[in-house]
Amino acid sequence: MQREAAEIREEWLGRALSTLPADRPAAEAAISELYLLIGLAPPRFHWVSSPVMALATMPPGVRPRPSESIERVSEWPVPAKLAFLMRTLCHELDVQVKWVQQPLDQLIRAQVRRSLSRSIDSSLTMPLRAAHNAPYRMGTWYGVQCASWIAHYDALRRAAGVVFTPEQSRWLDLWAAVTGICGWWWPREDVCVISERPVALRTEVWGDDGEVRPHCSDGPAVRYSDGWDVHVWHGTRVPAWVITDPGVERIAREANVEIRRCAIERIGWAAYIDRAGLRLVATAPDPGNPGSELRLFDMRAETRVLLTVNGSVERDGHRRKYGLTVPGFLDDPVEAAGWTYGLSAAQYSLLLRRT
Repeated sequence: MQREAAEIREEWLGRALSTLPADRPAAEAAISELYLLIGLAPPRFHWVSSPVMALATMPPGVRPRPSESIERVSEWPVPAKLAFLMRTLCHELDVQVKWVQQPLDQLIRAQVRRSLSRSIDSSLTMPLRAAHNAPYRMGTWYGVQCASWIAHYDALRRAAGVVFTPEQSRWLDLWAAVTGICGWWWPREDVCVISERPVALRTEVWGDDGEVRPHCSDGPAVRYSDGWDVHVWHGTRVPAWVITDPGVERIAREANVEIRRCAIERIGWAAYIDRAGLRLVATAPDPGNPGSELRLFDMRAETRVLLTVNGSVERDGHRRKYGLTVPGFLDDPVEAAGWTYGLSAAQYSLLLRRT
């Protein structure tokens, strides 16, 4: 069962992260059927090249109400009705799961639904947030479009033997069809805006259940056909310069700690310390990672950086060097290492091995 669940998860992950052009006729047909299910006539369709174009432009002839701002898309009449349709379907499908199938349902929820949700949130919702250019919480409408819930019920019927009625299967297949063949979409009563999928999406594996996150060390991790793109370093969205032209002076001017960390990692901590001319304060063997050395450097006013080696082996077989910023009053590398764990130097020295 675990192998079957993993295969279905990978199948749906491939659909969700596909960079093939959208199947426009099939997407329009599926969305039209969903409109009919909520009592509306099929809309006209307006295709755009990327989410940023969808959010920055208005389809011809559309005059949104004041309440229909893009930040409140989940409250629009049509998305709200479609979300209710989805919740109703999920409730009916859950009823079909018998008590003898419940352990399989829990396994599929963990290995398929939750895993896919993490991957899709990282890889597809991140560029959507970038398109919105606002740090607000994403609405429920985008969760409705997430393939994770569809994959969950698809796995139940394919791998766990749960039987759905013909009508339930038809509804699920409609959602599966639109989710697997186009990008994000925004439905109104008379027009539905649909985005094409990205033409490039680069990811790395980072989770125990095959989760992926966007990452690219030499260009944009996500790119659309109109040239709009998003740069990402190990799952963290960064300005383009972090990937294409990181430098000591730019890093020094950057106020955001996470972006500064990513830029330094892009250069490499050892190379950054050398180029920035950071003064070595002290070194010491790492008691939490036998065979490795802790190196403490002055970084900036009232701040020092502890250069250390990861206690765990990376996926490529190497141990990553990384820096941790610590208060400037710390002079002892072991004390600094303990401080990052909330421990004293003596307590840190007693660790069998850190991770």
